[in-house]
Amino acid sequence: MEAVAKLNNVPSSPRKMRLVANLIRGKRVTQALGLLKFTPNAGAPKLEKLLLSALSNWQAANEDARIEDANLYIKEIRVDEGKMLKRLRPAPQGRGHRIRKRSNHVTLVIDSKVEVETVETSTSNEAK
Repeated sequence: MEAVAKLNNVPSSPRKMRLVANLIRGKRVTQALGLLKFTPNAGAPKLEKLLLSALSNWQAANEDARIEDANLYIKEIRVDEGKMLKRLRPAPQGRGHRIRKRSNHVTLVIDSKVEVETVETSTSNEAK
């Protein structure tokens, strides 16, 4: 059972947020929380809060299961471009330079990894 959490209109550029998102993509949830706790980038606290929200959403959907036993991992994390505020900054000789203040949308999906036991079948190829 997967759980989704979304964070919209984060006032930082998508490129900066993707740097942090790439650190935790595909990792276990406990390992990702540890990485985000000690990452100095500005997007790390926001992604940590989003991951905790996704954990809470998963817990609400699976009330009888324990988080420690579920073997949760980050199935998908997507950083998309949001609205862009456009401003003008004065430049020399009466010109204006455009300032683009970017924002982003983050979508995080966590899921429980089911370990499937593989049964090895031995095939004997006997020569006739």
